[in-house]
Amino acid sequence: MRTESSLTEVGPAKLGEHMTAAVLYGKEHLQIETVDVPKIGRGDVLVRVRAALTCGTDVKVFRRGYHARMIVPPALFGHELAGDIVAMGSAVRGFEIGQRVVAANSAPCGECYFCRRDQENLCQDLLFNNGAYAEYIRIPQRIVEKNMYDVPAHVSYQDAALVEPLACVLRGLEETGLKPGDTIAIIGLGPIGMMFVRMAKAVYNARVIAIGRRQTQLDRAKNMGADEVVINSDGADVLGPVREMTGGHGADIVIEAVGIPEVWQLAIRLLRRGGVVNFFGGCPTGTEIPLDTNLLHYSELTLKASFHHTPALIRRALEIVSRGYISAKDLVNRVEPLANLLQVMQHLMSHNGHLKTAIIP
Repeated sequence: MRTESSLTEVGPAKLGEHMTAAVLYGKEHLQIETVDVPKIGRGDVLVRVRAALTCGTDVKVFRRGYHARMIVPPALFGHELAGDIVAMGSAVRGFEIGQRVVAANSAPCGECYFCRRDQENLCQDLLFNNGAYAEYIRIPQRIVEKNMYDVPAHVSYQDAALVEPLACVLRGLEETGLKPGDTIAIIGLGPIGMMFVRMAKAVYNARVIAIGRRQTQLDRAKNMGADEVVINSDGADVLGPVREMTGGHGADIVIEAVGIPEVWQLAIRLLRRGGVVNFFGGCPTGTEIPLDTNLLHYSELTLKASFHHTPALIRRALEIVSRGYISAKDLVNRVEPLANLLQVMQHLMSHNGHLKTAIIP
């Protein structure tokens, strides 16, 4: 443990005054620029980014030019990261220079109406942090204190960077009440959908039906633990095969991991009576879908959605990664320098459902 007298502060002067970073200016307007190295306060930490992973949310933000909760341009971009501490404020405790860490992209206040009810993901003052696509990132005091963690020696930087999206997936599964032996249908087999497949099988021991648009996705889902797969493209029937696989009843739980209104409606139709759907994939602002009230009422369906994560789920995700239940080799298929980020985003936008790219500043 470091004492007050032994605390070391390494200022930007020793690191260089400037760094390379991705700056989002608006819709599909992303530039790689030279900017000032972030200044840190007494409770902050400066982390040298060793790996930043692309995320479906980042692709949506790039396409739409903003995120109502997470980022308002112009702003530094990216939020899935792991790296090394290179500077610390004098008030930081429990960490040291050179330590390998993973920092979540948010921290709750711990005091508001929702935090007091164990719904920290809905915190009224949820502090977000962006800037992972850069050489350095400032981790603000609240995240340092509530949602930054040591990375075990056997866990790679890329593996550690999976913790944030994995925590969101764990929140989604937690909200459904999934139990061992339940049948869960997962629609959408991008990186998040693949995480749902692996967690539902490896952690919850559920029966998993994976539904995707490409045969390569279905093959990958089988490798991740899916018991059954169903193609969902070119007008293919999805409802029939899922009904057949479930004895005519439908799935106990359905996860929608696409974010398209038509797929939200499909998810409802795939449920058994008394089933639960989680609309995990966020649709564009202002989207609405019609609901069959007769079906909802007489089949006692439960419609839920889940948003973001909590510090407890970040810790649980780190433990799951540390135990080897999931790793970057399952979900990351490209490594690119920061200079290529714009091309990476353009590629991911036109190849929806592809795996993650590791950006190495």
